[in-house]
Amino acid sequence: MTAKIVTFGISKGGCSKSTSSGVTAYLLSKKEKVLCIDMDGQGNLTSFLTGEFDICNVFEEQTILEAIKDEDVRPYIVKINENLDLVPSNDFLATLPHLMYQEGKGLDALTKALNPVMKQYDWIIIDTPPSLSEQTVMPLSTYSEAGSYSVVMFDGSMFCYYAIPKFLEIVEEARRRYNPTLEVAGILFAIIDPRAKEIQSMKELIDEEYKGLRFKTSIKRKASTRRLPINGFENNQELGQALEYYRLFVRELKKRVRQRQLKKQD
Repeated sequence: MTAKIVTFGISKGGCSKSTSSGVTAYLLSKKEKVLCIDMDGQGNLTSFLTGEFDICNVFEEQTILEAIKDEDVRPYIVKINENLDLVPSNDFLATLPHLMYQEGKGLDALTKALNPVMKQYDWIIIDTPPSLSEQTVMPLSTYSEAGSYSVVMFDGSMFCYYAIPKFLEIVEEARRRYNPTLEVAGILFAIIDPRAKEIQSMKELIDEEYKGLRFKTSIKRKASTRRLPINGFENNQELGQALEYYRLFVRELKKRVRQRQLKKQD
C-alpha cells in the first residue's frame, strides 16, 4: 500500500480544521492505518489526539519541525492507538521559514520526510494553520503516488467565502509546481448552525460557483462534538452523537477518493 494524503485547510481560523482532521483520522483508523501530521504551530490536533496541552515541554524537539529538518518522520511518531499515529507540533513550528532559509529546505521537504513511511500507512491526514504560510503550502506540495487531496473547510461565513478562491489558487499553484497528483476533494461545510437562514443561500452560492465540489454532508454544530477535545474518544458516552455527521463525511470522502482513483486508471 501507499498512503493517500488528505490536507485540511482554509486561510481563516475557527473553521474546524483540527477537529475535522482528528475525527477523520480516528474514523479511518477503525479499519486502516493512519498517520496524522500536525502542521499548525498551535498544536490543537496534537492536544486533541494526545490529551497533552503543555505541548512545548512534552514534545520538546520531538515534532514535525525536527522531522522536516532530518528528512525523516520516523523518530518523531507518537502512537495514539493500534492503527493511528501522530507526528506532533508545537509553537516552535513558527520557525519553519527560518529553517527552510537556513538549511535550504524547499517545499518538497515534507515529501522527503514522509518517504520512509509512505508504504506503512493507508492514509496521511494533515492539519494546517489558518494562513497561506509555508505550513500550509508545504503539505499541499507533498506528493504521493496514491494521490493527494485537499479538503477546503467552510464555516458558512462571508469571511470564509472570500478565503476560498485564494486557497484554491494556492492549491492549483502547488499542483502545478510540486505535486501533480494534488486534487481538491471538496468543500466541507463545518460547524454549521442549521437554524441560520443564510446557510442554504451559501450552499446554493457554492454550488453555482464551484459546481460538484461541495460535500453533500454538512458538519452541523453540536455540543457533543465541541466536547470531544475534553472527553476524548475512549469511554465517551456521547461519542456516537458527537461523530454522527463525521461518519457520513468520511464515507463520502472515501467514495470521492475512490472515484478519482478509478478515473485516473481509465
